[in-house]
Amino acid sequence: MKRRTFLAGLSAPVCLAGLLNGRTRWEAHRPETSRIETGPVVATETVAEGFDQPIGFATAPVPSGYYVADKTGRVYLHEAGATREEPFLDVRDRLMESTSWEQGLIGFELHPEFADTRRFYVRYSAPRRPGTPADYDHTFVLSEFTATADYRGTVPDSERTILEIPQPGRNHNAGAIAFGPDGYLYVATGDGKHGNGDQGRGHATDWYALNGGGNGQDVTENLLGSILRIDVDARDDEEPYAIPPDNPLVGRDGLDEQYAWGFRNPYRMSFDGDDLYVGDVGQDQFEEINLVRRGGNYGWNVREGTRCYSNRRSVHALSRLTGGDRSYPYCPRTTADGEPLVDPIVCYPHHRDGRSFGSAVIAGYRYRGDDVPALDGTYVFGDVVGSLFAATPADRDGEMWSMETLRLSSDEGEAFEGALLAFGRDDAGELYALTSQFAPGTGAVHRLRSAER
Repeated sequence: MKRRTFLAGLSAPVCLAGLLNGRTRWEAHRPETSRIETGPVVATETVAEGFDQPIGFATAPVPSGYYVADKTGRVYLHEAGATREEPFLDVRDRLMESTSWEQGLIGFELHPEFADTRRFYVRYSAPRRPGTPADYDHTFVLSEFTATADYRGTVPDSERTILEIPQPGRNHNAGAIAFGPDGYLYVATGDGKHGNGDQGRGHATDWYALNGGGNGQDVTENLLGSILRIDVDARDDEEPYAIPPDNPLVGRDGLDEQYAWGFRNPYRMSFDGDDLYVGDVGQDQFEEINLVRRGGNYGWNVREGTRCYSNRRSVHALSRLTGGDRSYPYCPRTTADGEPLVDPIVCYPHHRDGRSFGSAVIAGYRYRGDDVPALDGTYVFGDVVGSLFAATPADRDGEMWSMETLRLSSDEGEAFEGALLAFGRDDAGELYALTSQFAPGTGAVHRLRSAER
């Protein structure tokens, strides 16, 4: 994976396939996107409001209760139709001072046996801690806390730091954490942006000559640009967690925490049975949803969505030298070790029909509830601009899923007023959309309902 190749002596036309060592396969790359159609009308019911920037949701073991995590540093308990004024958790004093909207309290998840263990997990952006280089921006922190016996507060001084990762830049911090059906905790990490394109300070070199480097394609130097998988119920040696023995790089060259890689900014993710769905925020043209498998490489920064990204200028020039297809750059389909770069299942553009269509994908859930029959079995997700979408699985593996734009029958009209920040799901499989207008008190939680009912 970390093999570095180089160019030598381009004094005459050369065969593009000969530019790389190993078994890298190339092809002329024509970007593909999902078929987009107009979908059903969906109603929304605002069930809680008064937050700042809600980014996390989880059902609480109290009557009609759920937790809402706010990016500004607090988690609230909403029960019996009202939000408790006293926060369930407050970590504002642990956060770095920042003006970046991608920093703060960015992940929240309950232990699968929360009712018994009372343990829960939070990701936040902390000031530089020991071990973080002085020229880096901050430290990624994943911590475990313990709730009080009545589940309405957090035991003082119960924080146990699970993982710290130095972050070279302010952006591309991802944030998602989710327990899988195997009981392990999955942790999404962004590429740690410092410069555009997954390059600059704190970014690894890449595996082929035409690419400037990037953490997304690295599995040996850091844990960025990846989905990690750890066991928080056990410990290895002095580490506060254990490595699942079937993680793909155990016993191989690479960091054992790695589960899948090739991500830019996997901001949100969710499980549906054994299937892990990850929304990876794009650079400037495409957004994508990935169905993630163990050991998969999902392409960044070789590709953005299905578009050849990192080498497009270099390969356009080489195409002219070799007499190849100049309309589309040649793009690697495999790594130098022959490992495939996996295509997304959903891909949509930032602009469509001459109009702005999206900006940053917000991953959601497969709908398994009863309230909205029109969405049964679809994957419901959205975009930060306030749009809602539903994707339908393709008939065959490897084909792009089609997607529909969902229209809102509530006062918001075609999209939510303000930004869509996250989705939640309750124990009955019903879905909630978390929104904000980026002003104090404008955050809200909306339940999706059937317009026909």
